[in-house]
Amino acid sequence: MSVRVILGVVLVTVLAACGGTARTTTGRTTTVKRAAVERCAHLPRQANVSVGAVVSRPLAAFRAPGRRVLAHFGLLNVNGADTVFSVLGVTCDGAWLHVELPLRPNGAVGWVRADRVEQFSVRTRIVVDLSERTVRFFRNGKLTLRSTAAIGAAATPTPLGRYYVNQRLIPSDPSGPFGPGAIGISAFSPVLTGWAQGGPVAIHGTNEPWSIGRAISNGCIRVPNAILRKLFAQTPAGTPVIIRA
Repeated sequence: MSVRVILGVVLVTVLAACGGTARTTTGRTTTVKRAAVERCAHLPRQANVSVGAVVSRPLAAFRAPGRRVLAHFGLLNVNGADTVFSVLGVTCDGAWLHVELPLRPNGAVGWVRADRVEQFSVRTRIVVDLSERTVRFFRNGKLTLRSTAAIGAAATPTPLGRYYVNQRLIPSDPSGPFGPGAIGISAFSPVLTGWAQGGPVAIHGTNEPWSIGRAISNGCIRVPNAILRKLFAQTPAGTPVIIRA
């Protein structure tokens, strides 16, 4: 299955069965069980393989399958990139996917209709270690790239957590603050809530090479421009990004 990966590219969690009570006409109270989301995992079982999904038809993300809309998504996001999710799980009938969402709060998840996305396998992973100030890139479980990085300053920290690559952007000025490119991830700054688009976080290049290795950014992860070019070329949409202390 082909996946639209253009310039700006860029879950098994289960709902437990819910119970309720109802009073009969005789006055007795009986338990009425609501339909549960079955525990299934139809995702690839190979080690070091995750699953992404690109929107093929406009859709809504729900808090539970078909219940309580969280957000609406089109084919493209605000930057003109394909709308992409990272898949965590699936219902047994295959009709619903549990996905990570590129929304606040960080770590937001929801359910989307499987027939409105195209799923694809992802064999890459990025690990950002804040204490070491490093970025590591893995393909098929093997470390293929490592770089020192600049991270968020104490007042504007880089958020911890599990995220995914949701867009890739090429700045109009490659000599500007983002260098030759930016790999957008689904994380947002925990403090810069008033910034454009909610303060999204990215891994990008820099026009301040002296900053690499320092805690100096507004929350983004900066790497040398030569490293950014390699990451940009090898990192597909849906790539998991783990940011750890």
